[in-house]
Amino acid sequence: MPRSWSAWFARLAVLLVALPAALLAIAYRSEPLGSWWLELLQYVPYPAFLAPALFTLVLSWRLGWAWRVVAASALLLIVTVIMGLVIGRADAGSVPLRMMTYNIKAYRADTEPLIADALMREIEQRQPDLLVMQDAWALSDGKHRVANDLTPVAESLFAGRHVYARDQYVVVSRHPLRDCHLGDLSFRGQPHRYVRCTVLADGVEVDLVTAHLLSPRIGLNAARREGPDGIEDWQRNFDDRLAQSRKLAADIAASPRPRPLIVAGDLNAPETSPVIRTLLARNLRDAFSSAGFGYGYTLGHSLRLGISFLRIDHILVSPEIGVVGAYAGGKDGSEHRPVIADLLLRRERR
Repeated sequence: MPRSWSAWFARLAVLLVALPAALLAIAYRSEPLGSWWLELLQYVPYPAFLAPALFTLVLSWRLGWAWRVVAASALLLIVTVIMGLVIGRADAGSVPLRMMTYNIKAYRADTEPLIADALMREIEQRQPDLLVMQDAWALSDGKHRVANDLTPVAESLFAGRHVYARDQYVVVSRHPLRDCHLGDLSFRGQPHRYVRCTVLADGVEVDLVTAHLLSPRIGLNAARREGPDGIEDWQRNFDDRLAQSRKLAADIAASPRPRPLIVAGDLNAPETSPVIRTLLARNLRDAFSSAGFGYGYTLGHSLRLGISFLRIDHILVSPEIGVVGAYAGGKDGSEHRPVIADLLLRRERR
């Protein structure tokens, strides 16, 4: 390829990566972020953005310094804003509480005998004071009985703890629980629930909500496999998840006696999604974004790529609660990594 043509190709490649990266980064930082196509882009695995950026950075070395700056800036936007890099800061305070949320996908224990041991190891390693589990049907005391492979998990987790188990949810606490009940997150006539409890921890009353919002999987598969024909399914899925988030936010706002609040669970959306922003608008903040470091991805390792690339499991806290640190756990026990946060129920205000 003649030098003039290769330089032209390199410039075009840099622009085709840098311009979308800049626009997407701006969109992720904008309010409101309500477009279905922006929501869809947030579920694209990060190598789809990172690989072209690295390639064009190499190409830019054939060009002048200005083009190198453009290529490097695009790469920087991708590894920070678009990939969701977090550099948090620890709070100060008292009354520590280790919180853990975990979508355990309990049904896998029927076909994968080692899953129960991996779940047990993960939870025992983290030693949470307060644990909430979703997709825990086999551990609930409702219509689903405890599966044989998960019986040791239940016996170990529940021994000497306060437990509330309903629907797909299990709450396990070192501290007393009261007023636990199911809340309604139904959409378009389809029943869906969340759990709300009050935790009494060392003299501090804290409201706890754990929820598992509708999965985006069906909508994503439709958009991926059917192209334009599947977009309607994706839009409907997005609208349903957003409706659930708004319902949960409204229930939180309607609480007759406001207390410090923790909202934790598999919320099936990244923090930049309107699904999460709707909850954050209720004066909540994401624990990992507040005091974590890195990317904190919780989903993706069980998919074809074999890497975690989405942070869709969250612990959200009200301003009265401090966060010392937060991180994602191991990948062996479930399709979701757990999220663990070291909280302070009495936060010192700076």
